Amino acid sequence: MKIQGKMFLWLSAFILIMAVVYGVWSKEPAGTTALFLAFGLSVMIGYYLAFTAKRVDAMAQDNKEADVADEAGELGFFSPHSWQPLSLAVGGALAFMGVIFGWWLMYFSAPVILVGLWGWVYEYYRGENQNQ
Repeated sequence: MKIQGKMFLWLSAFILIMAVVYGVWSKEPAGTTALFLAFGLSVMIGYYLAFTAKRVDAMAQDNKEADVADEAGELGFFSPHSWQPLSLAVGGALAFMGVIFGWWLMYFSAPVILVGLWGWVYEYYRGENQNQ
């Protein structure tokens, strides 16, 4: 985590320099504000990672002599076959088309999104995947 914290803090220094250069050169407030906000976000992430690195054990990426296998382990559970993201994508596409063609499409997209969201949340609470 120490490496990530240092990377974000160096990135924030670069973004600050670019924000000042951009602000002086372009005199455009929206981009300058966006760059200063990106600087602030980068500082917050870098500080959090550096602050957290002091309180946790050293990880493999902090050791210069570590192998790739040193950080191996379980990453988490990923659903192997889920149709719910497809229904959410269709509902989201209909919702965004509602912004273009007319808000009446929201009447069709909202149920599709709700069914997809409900199915995704309760996917492992029914059928063959139900815990007993």
